[in-house]
Amino acid sequence: METINGFISSLSSLVWGAPMLILLVGTGLFLTIRLKGLQFKVVAHAIEILFAKDKKAEGDISQFSALMLSLGATVGIGNIVGVATAIALGGPGAIFWMWITGLVGMATKYSEAILAVKYREKGINGYKGGAMYYITNGLNMPKLGMAFAILTILASFGTGNMTQSNAVATVLYDQAQIPTWITGAVLVVLTGAVILGGIKTMGKFTAYFSPFMVLLYMLSAFFIIVTNFDRVPDAFGLIFEHAFAPFAAAGGFAGAAVAAAIRMGVSRGLFSNEAGLGSSAIAAAAAQTSDPVKQALVSMLQTLIDTLIVCTMTATVILMAPVWLEGGSAGLLTLKSFEFFLGDTGMIIVFATTVFFAYSTLLGWSYFGEKGFEYAFGEKSVILYRIIFLVFVMVGAVTELRFVWNFSDLANGLMAIPNLIALLLLSKVIVAETNRYFENGIPKKS
Repeated sequence: METINGFISSLSSLVWGAPMLILLVGTGLFLTIRLKGLQFKVVAHAIEILFAKDKKAEGDISQFSALMLSLGATVGIGNIVGVATAIALGGPGAIFWMWITGLVGMATKYSEAILAVKYREKGINGYKGGAMYYITNGLNMPKLGMAFAILTILASFGTGNMTQSNAVATVLYDQAQIPTWITGAVLVVLTGAVILGGIKTMGKFTAYFSPFMVLLYMLSAFFIIVTNFDRVPDAFGLIFEHAFAPFAAAGGFAGAAVAAAIRMGVSRGLFSNEAGLGSSAIAAAAAQTSDPVKQALVSMLQTLIDTLIVCTMTATVILMAPVWLEGGSAGLLTLKSFEFFLGDTGMIIVFATTVFFAYSTLLGWSYFGEKGFEYAFGEKSVILYRIIFLVFVMVGAVTELRFVWNFSDLANGLMAIPNLIALLLLSKVIVAETNRYFENGIPKKS
């Protein structure tokens, strides 16, 4: 088993190496150029669409619910542990490069959602779409679409399921001595109550749950920033200065070269917002919308919220506190930074939101995996997938998961390849749809 795990780990590192990071960011940059920097011009219009009523809309869940489902799946461990890891291994300058991935990633998310809605289909379980459908219907490459679907299923059982239930069970055992099997059983019941009701039940739940979860974390970080505002300029100064200059060793911090800042900022940024993986396009395909561009604009907001707002707030709190200079575990860096400013209250907030984030990721990925399963094995297979998914929730809670983490990383990385191929080859379609919608400028009313 150790040999297999080592092989999977090496393969995962190869897949997530420099070529993949360049391809992911390069695709976002290519789409940004082709769309003439659209994401920098239409944020206000995207927000308007999010809250507007569209009488001609067709879909299963509201655009707001689709955004919250995607946001719930991505705003999570990456925002707490991912940002801390980027700073711990890449220094403060890593955050600048995380911003870059977010800015170009908005174009990637926008493009994924356009194609998801344009090429979606309606079945007995509601609308279905995502990368497997625009690969098949847009590129006429069903085998590549099937490969994406299978990889999505594997990732949903790993990254989106067992690793999340394991994270919750481990935290509750470490902090409250709750046996892992009890946590697993509770998660099975809570998850089953939501996912067995289908996308509409899931959409309603995430529409209430995700905003509360994200707001709790953001308001806590905002309170720390405002009440210690004199530290903010120094924090941002560190980010900009060390994006292009190495950070020397200090205290328990080992120091970081510029190359490390770039590598960690890009990789952790992509880990957080999943731009280019094609996962959130599956949720976008279920949205109630009358135009692919409208949903694309709303989907684009996910990366804005996830990377450019939530990750930035986390990074600011970490860099305002002296804890990051002491070395130690990157996994505890955010918790200790909040604790530095808020005492036990800060520790409890990060502890609670870590659990909430892991659970919301589990729910979001259950839907992504379900649609992959439906594509691969037919519409009548959905109930079987939901049952299997719940079994793996329990398995993840009570099992040591080194192999699963490595295999999940590999499946996630491989997902990106067929999706990026589709985005590049269908870029003409993306541009044509965009030009049609904005033919007379930004519409006054959505």
